[in-house]
Amino acid sequence: MKFAAIADVHGNRPALEAVLADIAMLGIDEVVNLGDHVSGPLEAAATADLLIERGFPSVRGDQDRILVELWQAGGSARSDFRQLERRHFDWLASMPATLTYKERVFLCHASPINDAAFWLDTVTTDGGVRASPIAAIEVEAAGINAEIILCGHTHIPRVVRLRDGRLVVNPGSVGLPGYDGRSPVPYVVEVGTPHACYAILEHTGAGWSVTIRYAPYDPTAMAALARSRGMPNWANAIATGWVS
Repeated sequence: MKFAAIADVHGNRPALEAVLADIAMLGIDEVVNLGDHVSGPLEAAATADLLIERGFPSVRGDQDRILVELWQAGGSARSDFRQLERRHFDWLASMPATLTYKERVFLCHASPINDAAFWLDTVTTDGGVRASPIAAIEVEAAGINAEIILCGHTHIPRVVRLRDGRLVVNPGSVGLPGYDGRSPVPYVVEVGTPHACYAILEHTGAGWSVTIRYAPYDPTAMAALARSRGMPNWANAIATGWVS
């Protein structure tokens, strides 16, 4: 069993195209998608169209949920919202919050019980971001009967082996390698490279192997688009992997 996992595309179609080309070049046919597909100041509709065409097993991210809620509430002035048509919102609304893939892999966006939580990583009181304690990770993995648990949301690629042998994998972000947040305190996530990130998972005789892979692409146009839409931190992160 071998497949790729992508997450947090955030409307960055050129990054998505680079990752899909890289996956195809490696001869991998199966892909799962962990959500936050289109939100942000980039190419929401074009990205949605490509993902709809591919039809990957997918879960809904917290930002996907928010877009659907805005649609149900009657509208928004956000640039991503204004790009989308009813069929895009129907597609987002149709996705489950969690999904089991081939009876062996559990998909969620942020954590199994919260689509907006930091799970494998924790924001500290001084605004730093560090790996979460294993005990805290295991609490939210309780009761999940799967060999692999996939999550996204933080955009930080990470592989954690639970003490019962299960693996939890965050494949990183396809489209946004850095961002700033405000809760619970102001913090910054910076991956340090503009490359599009994803994971390859393969079950062998020795167990599961995980490869975090970075696909290069030209981020210039997407960085310029983010800057033109008033998102300089996004522009910096897309161009360099650093927020500032």
